[in-house]
Amino acid sequence: MVVLNRIYTRTGDDGTTALGTGERRVKHDLRIAAYGTVDETNAAIGVVRLHTGGLADIDGVLARVQNDLFDLGADLATPDDGVDRGYEPLRIVAGQVDRLERDIDTLNKPLKPLRSFVLPAGTPAAAHLHVARTVCRRAERLVVELSQAPGEIVSEAAVRYLNRLSDLLFVMSRLANAREGGGDVLWVPAAGREG
Repeated sequence: MVVLNRIYTRTGDDGTTALGTGERRVKHDLRIAAYGTVDETNAAIGVVRLHTGGLADIDGVLARVQNDLFDLGADLATPDDGVDRGYEPLRIVAGQVDRLERDIDTLNKPLKPLRSFVLPAGTPAAAHLHVARTVCRRAERLVVELSQAPGEIVSEAAVRYLNRLSDLLFVMSRLANAREGGGDVLWVPAAGREG
């Protein structure tokens, strides 16, 4: 159970922050940047949900994803250092990735196959889903970089989760445009050259 009765502690005034293990790292540390960008992804999804009132199936999945992203943040904030702390740290598991894949398949089923790249545009929900997708891709890049840094351990499920989530957000943007915006906004190569 989490209890937050004091919002500021002043412990970060020196430019460091604590991991779930108690270890302190500088705030620009790659691990901090990785889980901070996961948090940013979650906030972007919160903005998306302001526009999903008529898209109950999408909103329901996003509500679950927001909880998963807190799980992922906890996972990344507690490095697997092999120390027994008397409890099992929260980790992203393969079942959460599998659930995203099922969601992608379900939401993609009614959509027509793509024959062009899609512009990040359309309805407010679709446009915000694209913003969340690009923030998620940045989080994925940071988590992959972290996983390849010497001495850092990141689970395969954590990397896979972010990869699938960005795919899910893309499919959701297409579905939002199909239902409420008349379809995909397609890229027209070299369209800006004329005139």
